[in-house]
Amino acid sequence: MDLVAASRAFVSVGEHGSFTVGAAAARMSQPVASRRVAALEERFGERLFERTSRRAVLTPFGRDLLPAARQLVQAADLLLHEADTVKQRPRPIAMPDVCSAAALARLMADAGAQGLTLDLRVAGPARRLELLHSQQVRAALLAVPPDEATWCVPLGLAGAREQGVRRVYLETLRLSRLSPGPARRVRLQPEDDVPHVRDPLTRLRDALGLRPSQLAAARDLTTAAAEVLGSDDLLLCSRAQARELGLDWRPLGEVSLLRGYALAAAAQDCPQELEARLAAAFVRCLGADVPERAAGGARR
Repeated sequence: MDLVAASRAFVSVGEHGSFTVGAAAARMSQPVASRRVAALEERFGERLFERTSRRAVLTPFGRDLLPAARQLVQAADLLLHEADTVKQRPRPIAMPDVCSAAALARLMADAGAQGLTLDLRVAGPARRLELLHSQQVRAALLAVPPDEATWCVPLGLAGAREQGVRRVYLETLRLSRLSPGPARRVRLQPEDDVPHVRDPLTRLRDALGLRPSQLAAARDLTTAAAEVLGSDDLLLCSRAQARELGLDWRPLGEVSLLRGYALAAAAQDCPQELEARLAAAFVRCLGADVPERAAGGARR
């Protein structure tokens, strides 16, 4: 027996003095109200109403029980109201600042379609981790090594001019004594200035004999892109970013680099629920490969 539903029928019939009117006021049919009141009477072992052809008159037991039943119904209504309020409360989540405004808007729309209201805080890798640890957000897409990632984004090199090759090899950036002009540089945006991306690229630079200055970290994506658009330099980025910036993107030749992402939640939250509901939206937003778990954990 649903005690709250039965109590709601009992209270409404008791207040209106009629099964027909009380049932209508409680938005249920008269037979349903009768069955629910009868279930209460069976449970309590006492009659709640004296039934006549026109009226439902409370028995002394029913009159004594009505205030407690009314309190139960009011408490249940308050709980339902609070649940709706909590569901509509914005959920702060830290997102990579490399996601485009259009992609972030689509993520919010997809969440809204599932009854979730997101409060997106775009930030770089270190700041996202800080926001999560300080509990300023309830969840964050963190930058992690590919073998720890749920989603991976392939990285390549993009330039302002058509590169005319299928892959870009860093060794082609090495200067000879006869090379004219300044050395071409690879611009690194903050999202990729993390050990699992920066360190392999640095080791490759040194192994190929490139100058230290040929791998340069920028303070933000806009600055890095501006340097590339006005020179022969290259931007380390995803294919989606290159498309958005109007750059010609190619994979790296010597090494495969991936941005790895995993959804982490604050201590009181569970990331699996949010991840399951918005997995496809996160993939679109990041410009990522198919989620690793769905692909059989190829990089696990």
